[in-house]
Amino acid sequence: MMETTLIQQISIWALPVLFAITLHEVAHGWVASWFGDQTARLAGRLTLNPIKHVDLVGTVIVPLFLLVLGSGMIFGWAKPVPVDARNLRHPRRDMIFVALAGPLSNLLMAMAWAVITKLAMGLPAWFYPIAYMGDAGIMINLVLGVLNIIPIPPMDGGRVLMNMLPGRIAWRLHQFEPYSFIILILLIMSGVLSFVISPIVYVLLNSIHTLFGLS
Repeated sequence: MMETTLIQQISIWALPVLFAITLHEVAHGWVASWFGDQTARLAGRLTLNPIKHVDLVGTVIVPLFLLVLGSGMIFGWAKPVPVDARNLRHPRRDMIFVALAGPLSNLLMAMAWAVITKLAMGLPAWFYPIAYMGDAGIMINLVLGVLNIIPIPPMDGGRVLMNMLPGRIAWRLHQFEPYSFIILILLIMSGVLSFVISPIVYVLLNSIHTLFGLS
C-alpha cells in the first residue's frame, strides 16, 4: 500500500470499521428475530444506522488507538444487540446460530469488499483510494470474524461453546464472563492473541485474494 498520513489512514479505515462492527451486531439481531426473539427489533436495533450501535470505546477509541500505534491488526466492537434466549423456539440450538451470525456476516463483508477492491483496481488511478479502503475492509472483517470465534464468553465462540456443553459445565464457563475483557487484554499484551489468530486471518486473506484475483 502507498505511504499514507494518519488522516489518510483514518479516512481509509473509518468506513470499513464502522460497517464491520455495525453489521456484525445487526446480524445477531436479524437471526434472533428469525428464530422468534424480537428484543432487538423492539429496541430499535435492527437498523443499519451506525449511531444506534456505536460504542465510544469499542467503535472509536480502541480502533483509533490501534491505528495510531501502527498495529498490524485493527478491531473493535459495537454495543451488543440485546437477545433474550427465552424467546427463541429452541434456546440452546438457536443461540448457536445467533452467535455464528456475527462472524459469518464478517466473512461475507470481507468478500463484498474484495469485489469492491477488484472493481476499483480496474478503474483509473484516482479510484485507487477505494481499492485501499477495500483492502482495509477485507482485513478488519477477517480479524473481527476470527477474533469472535475465540471460545471465551461473551465472544461469539464462547456463546457457541456454552450452548453445546452440558448445563453444569456451560454454567462454569459462563462464570468467566466478567473477567473476559481482562483475559482478552492480557492475551493481546502478551502477543498470544496475535500468535493464535494471525495464521487463520492470513490463510483466509490469501484465499480471498486468490479467489478474487487480487494482488
